[in-house]
Amino acid sequence: MEILMILFTLLGGITLSAQSSVHGTFSRRAGTIETTFLTMLTGLVFLTIIIIFFGQGNVLGILSAPAWQLSAAFLGTGFLLLSVIAVPRIGVIAANVAIISGQLGVSVIIDHFGWFDSLVIPLDWKRLVAMVFMIIAVYFIYKGNKRSIAEAKS
Repeated sequence: MEILMILFTLLGGITLSAQSSVHGTFSRRAGTIETTFLTMLTGLVFLTIIIIFFGQGNVLGILSAPAWQLSAAFLGTGFLLLSVIAVPRIGVIAANVAIISGQLGVSVIIDHFGWFDSLVIPLDWKRLVAMVFMIIAVYFIYKGNKRSIAEAKS
């Protein structure tokens, strides 16, 4: 079952990169906020159909959730909006590596302090070194993209 979950996660990463690329192109035509709106609206319709036919939980349970847990919806919308803004300007790979770096950076902090009822995993030098390498990767990818764009224009 764990291998299946890893494959699902890998597929999620593949769809996220494809989505970023399509959003970047689409936002040039329709607009950034409009692109984000269409994605959220489509997600609402799609998930409503899934809930109607396959839902097993209590949709009204949303109303009893703590406010801090509901903030995830705003964070997801913010993530999508920011990625739609970034991809056309810096490219898919630079945006996705920056996204992953941001995720890992905050994840290390969340793990270290055990925020949001997560497992406490202390920050150590290995994790810190990994974060430095991620930042270096973002830098080199971004610089490489700028050079490639400049060469393509000349």
